[in-house]
Amino acid sequence: MTRPVLIVPGLNGSGEGHWQRYWLEDFEEAQLVEQVDWANPEAVRWQERLEEAVLANPGAIIVAHSLGTILVARLAGSPVASLVGGALLVAPADIERTSALHARTYEFGRIPTDPLPFPAQVVASRDDIYMTLDKAISLAKSWQAPLFDAGYVGHINVASGFGQWTEGYELARQVAEQADRWQERSRRVDPVQAQLRSF
Repeated sequence: MTRPVLIVPGLNGSGEGHWQRYWLEDFEEAQLVEQVDWANPEAVRWQERLEEAVLANPGAIIVAHSLGTILVARLAGSPVASLVGGALLVAPADIERTSALHARTYEFGRIPTDPLPFPAQVVASRDDIYMTLDKAISLAKSWQAPLFDAGYVGHINVASGFGQWTEGYELARQVAEQADRWQERSRRVDPVQAQLRSF
């Protein structure tokens, strides 16, 4: 992949053996968006870290998992949104279900539903305990991103048997290709817009 890749884990980060860790090993252009405290997600601080990474890597493809996908969706209203090349959003997590399952409260705000102003692909599981397939489908429609039904594969993490996930590499490549097409369309449109503005 020729574009930079930003790896965005969810709650508690992505530990040893997680497919996101393999991604960091397998691709030179991949880098982790590090958070100060993975166990206590704070939407504002986490978003600041992600925005800094996007500013430093314009055109990057963001590969997010779990709560990280919700963080990426927050970029729809961010000043850096136009710098995002595209996003692969794997196993979105419902913060309310997460709080119930972990028997504690997480201050991460509501799940954003604004359309994403960059190409994206949502990957969801039919038996993910952190979000129902119906809700994932609804979110994908709101975000205006196609949904890839991964089948009965849990939360697409180490616990559900995911180590090196090469299918994810192909999905990210497709997002990168779409990002290239978006960029090319923008180049074609800009001169026309410039002419219109001159009248």
